[in-house]
Amino acid sequence: MGRLVGDVQQRAMDFAVAILDLTDALPHNVKGWEVGRQLIRAGTSIGANLSEADHALTDADFAYKASVARKEAAETAYWLEIITRAGMVPKEQTDDIATEADELVRILSTIVRKTQEHIERSRRS
Repeated sequence: MGRLVGDVQQRAMDFAVAILDLTDALPHNVKGWEVGRQLIRAGTSIGANLSEADHALTDADFAYKASVARKEAAETAYWLEIITRAGMVPKEQTDDIATEADELVRILSTIVRKTQEHIERSRRS
């Protein structure tokens, strides 16, 4: 049985698919390809890292893998902001996915914090 509860893994999977769809809308030029490559790497690795976290052998490994997923979600938010500011696609096309990136960062931050608190409590007992 995995460690993750709730819908965070499904949300990460849906998010990865939305990232892939968004990259199809980027301009077909050097900046579109480069930003798209970075966006795909960061946006799809959130779920991959969560999958690894879900199968972690220790709480510390779980917290580490979840923190990597959190960092990837934050990086994805950064690339989405670049896309918006550079006018690579209309802002309306990135609004929902940027909101979801921010929500994933918050969810993962909570997971990491609570796991670290659990680890600390276990060490003290």
